[in-house]
Amino acid sequence: MLKDITLGQYFPGDTVVHRLDPRTKLLMVIVYIVALFLAKWVISYAVMLAFLVTAVALSRIRPRALFKGLKPLLFIIIFTAIINVFYTKGDVLVQFWIFKITREGLVNAGFLVLRIVMLVTGTFLLTYTTSPIALTDGLESLLSPLKAIHFPVHELALMMSIALRFIPTLIEETDKIISAQKARGADFETGNLFHRAKALVPILVPLFISAFRRADELATAMECRCYRGGSGRTKLKQLRFQLRDILTFALGAAVLAGVIVLRSYGL
Repeated sequence: MLKDITLGQYFPGDTVVHRLDPRTKLLMVIVYIVALFLAKWVISYAVMLAFLVTAVALSRIRPRALFKGLKPLLFIIIFTAIINVFYTKGDVLVQFWIFKITREGLVNAGFLVLRIVMLVTGTFLLTYTTSPIALTDGLESLLSPLKAIHFPVHELALMMSIALRFIPTLIEETDKIISAQKARGADFETGNLFHRAKALVPILVPLFISAFRRADELATAMECRCYRGGSGRTKLKQLRFQLRDILTFALGAAVLAGVIVLRSYGL
């Protein structure tokens, strides 16, 4: 299960999506999320799905890698769908005991699952195609107006990027610790719930120690380089909007406007 968590991973590439300005991708993710929540019926979802499929195809990220990230969320998706199926009022199709399956419940559950899958897949595509440095610079640039009120924009962008990229590192550390404990005879798959929870203690303690050690090493490295936030630093790459970014903005605006129009017509 741990190997299925792909949030925070970066897949290097030289595709159109990889070369987009990180600010463009961040803004497009916001537009995508808004449009997805405004989508109401089949045609609106079809437009959003076509947009997502096009982005995935242009990024050349294997669909298998995207869907792999959905596995840890499978329980939440199924549980949410079941709640909608049994507790949405409408035309009853099947009834047993106190449970009722309605036509509206099935429709709502279907659209909800589709929305969650598209939401997770679309947001994962951002981290898959954006390097940590580019993501930090993009966040800092978009939040730069907050500097007028002395808000620590660079520090916030850096912390968000580090926290996001720390996830794969922690997963790798956890997998190593589990393998080492299994080699010593530890059993994490049998016994009751209390036994399994107790068996996790030898994993959590070394994991916390490892996480704190890595955080301390990062802090020490930044202090050795006389790190003072973003003031006076020279960026590795200056962000500049290109023609492809303008075209992407136009496409995103068109998709959002189309979804709004379709929603107004109940589609």
